[in-house]
Amino acid sequence: MPKLKIAPSLLSSDFSRLGEEIHAVIEAGADWIHLDSMDGHFAPNLTIGPPVVSALRRHSTVPMDVHLMLDNPEEFVDDFANAGADIITFHAEASRHPHRLLTRIRDLGCKAGVVLNPGTPPDDIEFLADSVDLVLIMTVNPGFGGQKFIAGMLRKIELVRAMLGEERDLEVDGGIDQNTAPQVIAAGANVLVAGSYVFGSDSYLEAIESLRV
Repeated sequence: MPKLKIAPSLLSSDFSRLGEEIHAVIEAGADWIHLDSMDGHFAPNLTIGPPVVSALRRHSTVPMDVHLMLDNPEEFVDDFANAGADIITFHAEASRHPHRLLTRIRDLGCKAGVVLNPGTPPDDIEFLADSVDLVLIMTVNPGFGGQKFIAGMLRKIELVRAMLGEERDLEVDGGIDQNTAPQVIAAGANVLVAGSYVFGSDSYLEAIESLRV
């Protein structure tokens, strides 16, 4: 299995002090910084775009993991890569030509991955599995932080880990805390996105450490 990584999601941070929040979670042991870009169409929320990623790039000394929850990811990957993203993931449900998009993301110098919503079966990416650097499994329906973990996703994590083998990253996002972290790790995940659990805690350090089971 690849190294366990904790990726605090800025969606749950204090947006009035994003730079400070990034410094704080990195000091507390964050391995990646997770940024959700939503367009109000694919996901029912509006969040950050490339200018914000560009502004935050100078604050982060760890990889910036950009999750595109957009109807038309093809139109934005260049902008996010140029803004400083290290990893770009897009939803399998949103792309008509995912192989082409994965290649484009890599050509831009970023790691490339696909994302599966809770209702999307892992079979939908069977023929993409050899082309990705990582897969992100949503363990809640996308849009907002603080949702409850969907336990049925554990089986999906197992199936996708079998597709990917033991060397590539398998990321999970949604409802991750000290109780669900051991379950998703046991199922095969090695990158844990945690928003409300980290940024809603009194100690970012203790919250991040509690996920490293």
